[in-house]
Amino acid sequence: MLKKIPIFGVLGVLIWLGNPAVAFLLGVGISVAWAQPWFSDTGRFGTYSLQTAIVLLGRKLDASQMIKITYDYSLMVACYVVLTLTLGILLGRFVNNSKKTGYLISAGTSICGGTAVAALSPVIGAKAEETGIALTLIFLLNATALIAFPYIGSALEMTQEQFGVWVALAVHDTSSVVATSAIYGEEAAKIATTVKLGRTLWLIPLIMMFSVFQGNSAGPVRIPFFVIFFIVAAVFSSTIALPEIILETASVLTTTLLVIALFCIGSGISRQTLRNLKGTAVLHTIGLWMLVMPLTLFMVLRLI
Repeated sequence: MLKKIPIFGVLGVLIWLGNPAVAFLLGVGISVAWAQPWFSDTGRFGTYSLQTAIVLLGRKLDASQMIKITYDYSLMVACYVVLTLTLGILLGRFVNNSKKTGYLISAGTSICGGTAVAALSPVIGAKAEETGIALTLIFLLNATALIAFPYIGSALEMTQEQFGVWVALAVHDTSSVVATSAIYGEEAAKIATTVKLGRTLWLIPLIMMFSVFQGNSAGPVRIPFFVIFFIVAAVFSSTIALPEIILETASVLTTTLLVIALFCIGSGISRQTLRNLKGTAVLHTIGLWMLVMPLTLFMVLRLI
């Protein structure tokens, strides 16, 4: 019990500051320096915190607005998914990455990060080590985007819409998309979350395609529960007018949960995480991201 007390003090200060990026960096620093001495449940706690924050973001998104955003950017999302998946598979072969690790990295980069990796892994019969490498690399790139993207957006004077769409395309996991865009602004977070939901739906044809290709099936594809609740929250907020005090409380709670979640995510990057990486997989992941990240940025700045 005593070992867990300092963590609440640290979180209290971070919540008071209200900066998710600072929370993330501090989490990484503590984890790498002291090998996570206090907190064994941060992974699960951080996941729940971030998912709840995503649901709360739906409170300010009108259902008709959500449909419009999804429709407006559906073609852009489709082009990104198909192009990135194709480039990823070809690049994996070029750098001589293992076939299954290459598939996992390509799927995670093109669709929805760790969710795509976890869903595709049993379909292609990937080993635990291959899955772990792909998850770690995707996770580290998400962490990089969390720190770098808001500065890039500010330097380029991107609008909330431009930044939201760019993050929804160039960042992998839904949770990381929300966290990164929320640092830039609430409007960016709403747009990014909605566009990213359309990208996540591509997980279904991806699993079906690889199931046919591999000649097996891993069962039905499940949409994460927080995605469903996010849609419900958007529909609810567009049909029922809530008192201002509730909306303000929800806004403060969203920021608080993001701070907690990012601190927990940062604490998940340990020394062992960095030791498990392999050269060809690292080259494949970074190379693919360095191809699609500037491409999506150019596309967003020209078209939006």
